[in-house]
Amino acid sequence: MKKIDRLNWKEFCVGDLFDIHPTKAYKITNKDLLVENGENPVVVNSAYNNGIGGYTNLDATEKGNTITFSDTTTADAIFYQESCFVGYPHVQGLYPKCYGDKWSKYSLLFFLAVFKKASFVQNFDYANKFTRDLAKNIIVSLPSDSAGNPDFAYMKEYMKDVFEKTKQKLLKQQKINPAKTFINVNDWKEFHLYDLFEIEPGTGLDKVKMATNNPEINFVGRANANRGISCQVNRLPNIEPYKSGTLTLSLGGAYLGSCFVQEKPFYTSQNVFVLIPKTNMSRMAKDFIATMIFKESQIHYKAFIDELNRHIKTDFVIKLPVDYEGNPDFAYMESYMKGVMEKQRANLEILQTL
Repeated sequence: MKKIDRLNWKEFCVGDLFDIHPTKAYKITNKDLLVENGENPVVVNSAYNNGIGGYTNLDATEKGNTITFSDTTTADAIFYQESCFVGYPHVQGLYPKCYGDKWSKYSLLFFLAVFKKASFVQNFDYANKFTRDLAKNIIVSLPSDSAGNPDFAYMKEYMKDVFEKTKQKLLKQQKINPAKTFINVNDWKEFHLYDLFEIEPGTGLDKVKMATNNPEINFVGRANANRGISCQVNRLPNIEPYKSGTLTLSLGGAYLGSCFVQEKPFYTSQNVFVLIPKTNMSRMAKDFIATMIFKESQIHYKAFIDELNRHIKTDFVIKLPVDYEGNPDFAYMESYMKGVMEKQRANLEILQTL
């Protein structure tokens, strides 16, 4: 895609363009709100699945064509909601103050991209919360017309072009490996997490209180980017960092179930547990298990609703391949992950030619 010409772009304050206030939420428990075959999406404080935490048969409280974000998490939880939905506590909505129906799907998606980028710079997290007052004061750059207003026509055409080019690339990617290998999991076995790991609560430190003038230790928080590593901090004289090769697991929040193998010594924030293998596992086998932990978390648990805190040391289980003695088949896991890595490496080489 060719480089954007930003010569005629102009800075706008988000609060001048949008009124930001909480979405309307039903004052009932999640047990009564969420149902198995609900029709209306419920947008919660999650950074996954467009923020949708489930569905309900109650009437939608918010109209579609709206941008939402969570004031308890990070900029990862900013989403465009195309359809009508049900709001949730701490989920904020952006409602146009001006330009009315000019805010179409495509112009809002364009705005979302620049708003999200500007928000990431603020380093919002569970300590430095993404409040609506802070959001109102964020400055974004948008293309402008001759009158100094946002150039809605340009934003619309640009995003339509992005959609079309993305569609064409996806069609090409589907030709790379159209046949999926079926994995028979019928003979896999369930294991409690405590069967495989010593489960520890991590160091539970507050990032904002950590010194960073002599950084040497990774700091792992509740995030899914960069293996959960948000920054590097100074080594604490009275707290030994966890060793490399152990796994970190986010118990709740927008990144519920994010699980990674840590390659260097690290500290953790609150609500990030550490999994220390009870037996020898290769790096690839650990990555396999981390993926299964994340998948299990996303299927059976909900951020801010039913999180891992009370399950992690009791009834949290994952299914794994087993050998002829019924033990975890670490050799299979390693072989499978090596195959995945090799396929992805080959696919990347093809994608670079597109």
